[in-house]
Amino acid sequence: MREHSDVVIIGGGPVGAALALALADSETDVQVLEARADLDRPAHKRTLALSYGSRLILERLNVWAALRTVTEIRDIHISQAGSLGMARLHAAEESLPALGYVVDYAELDSGLHAALRRTEVAVVTAAHVKDVASYAGYARARVEIAGVTRHVTSRLAVVADGGTGSSMPRQTKDYAQHALLALVSAEVGPHGWAYERFTAEGPVALLPQDDGYALVWTATPERVKALLELPDDVFLRDLHAHFGDRVGRFLSVSSRNSFPVNLSYVRETIAPHRVIIGNAAHILHPVAGQGFNLGLRDAWELAAGIRDSRHEELGSLRMLKNFQGGRRLDTAGSMFFTDLLVNLFSNDIPVLRHGRSLGLLALQQIRPLKRFVARRMIFGAQG
Repeated sequence: MREHSDVVIIGGGPVGAALALALADSETDVQVLEARADLDRPAHKRTLALSYGSRLILERLNVWAALRTVTEIRDIHISQAGSLGMARLHAAEESLPALGYVVDYAELDSGLHAALRRTEVAVVTAAHVKDVASYAGYARARVEIAGVTRHVTSRLAVVADGGTGSSMPRQTKDYAQHALLALVSAEVGPHGWAYERFTAEGPVALLPQDDGYALVWTATPERVKALLELPDDVFLRDLHAHFGDRVGRFLSVSSRNSFPVNLSYVRETIAPHRVIIGNAAHILHPVAGQGFNLGLRDAWELAAGIRDSRHEELGSLRMLKNFQGGRRLDTAGSMFFTDLLVNLFSNDIPVLRHGRSLGLLALQQIRPLKRFVARRMIFGAQG
């Protein structure tokens, strides 16, 4: 482990690794501190929804072509339970090959680290960062490796790990919901379609994955706990009753698990020579699948800011305020968009239900509005 680097990235998950790759061919000396001891072991396997904009970033990092299990999202069907209002988004209308993609998180993580191993970036594993402090001219990270505490300094410390970021003061909004994740198959295969259906207890999404679907079903914690304990056949009947008949009967389910859902963010993401990005900075509701895509855009824009800075300006408040200002619209817009969807749709208030129905009809019929929503889902709030 180096005692000093120009940039120290705390957290070697996909966001931190993407930032390191984006700087790999620059003159910046970069070091990644990762808590996992063995990066050759697969990360936790789970489904990840990437926007087309994220694909463009991964292509520029020379990672996209190495991903094998990729399923295109070419069309999105948006509906509301108990309402005739619905909208459809199509990649063809945006002159794109896809609106997004479903990939395996573990495969993406492995692909990023395989690319990193082909660079000069130093990656230190089993490095547990206890805290990061800012000083005049540098940042200092306190790191524990094999029970020994060491200190690493840098012109800029980037906190990209949610565990380290969780020690920062956070604003949190509890939605009183859990998300149930599972893999399901149905009578009607996906053929590139993703479904987002809003219900009074929370949104439910079906994302195309191979010949089946990745399910994200949000509901109260008690409801999700009960769903996890159901026999497969009963669970599938309940899912059909809840989701509707758009994909026919559900035939199989596997890999059921869940996690609590909330909005959580760090209000002050910058300090002299320190910045927080990705999940360390903001955790969003999974509705519309914006969270990881937002973090990847953080990494890409920060890399651009680092490349454009003179060495003596690296990590300065001026540099970081420029980065923060450039990201403010995207970050605030993404948080507002997902929070609005949850608050607006997760209820059964009649006047809101009718208003939502009219809103979905307007989204379907008004081409500029549809394009506005689609472009922001693909490329973020800056469109």
